[in-house]
Amino acid sequence: MLAAARVLFVRQGYVATTMQAIAKEAGVAVQTLYFTFATKRAILKELLDVEVAGDNAPVATLDRPWVAQAMAAPPVEQIRLLVTETAEILARVGPILEVVRSAATVDPEIAELWRINIEQRHTVMATFAGALSAKTTLRNGINALRAADIMLAVLAPEVYHLLVHERGWSAEEWLSWATDALTGQVLPATDPST
Repeated sequence: MLAAARVLFVRQGYVATTMQAIAKEAGVAVQTLYFTFATKRAILKELLDVEVAGDNAPVATLDRPWVAQAMAAPPVEQIRLLVTETAEILARVGPILEVVRSAATVDPEIAELWRINIEQRHTVMATFAGALSAKTTLRNGINALRAADIMLAVLAPEVYHLLVHERGWSAEEWLSWATDALTGQVLPATDPST
């Protein structure tokens, strides 16, 4: 059912996709869809959660193994691991985040979902920025909160979508640019702990 919803949301948009259309695409009765998810918003939220995680496991992003590996790494490697994983996540979830962002302009509950998603991404970035600031002085004396804001902006799904989908960058080009941008904006010019 989620796969069917994903196809329709991405192709038609959130507003134009009906529960009946999702049920038909999934090959299930519409009552089954309502029983499982109750609302179209619930489907979109579940789909967003699954796409971000890459699986159905109830494990928060900060509890994923790649985060522990990144946190233990030297600063430059920590940024590289963060950007690499973010690229994988955005490749998966980017189209759904575009659906959420677009629907947020017409649906207050989806607008709240979009706001929460931004807060969740900022929490992840703040955790990474805090780990970086514990390892090294940040560039130009910025604090961890400012570093988290910079990371949030550079790794924003809107930026990824613009450069990869609209401007035709390869995922590898985005990954290289984002790594260089964060390293240059967050870490000191010469970081002896790398």
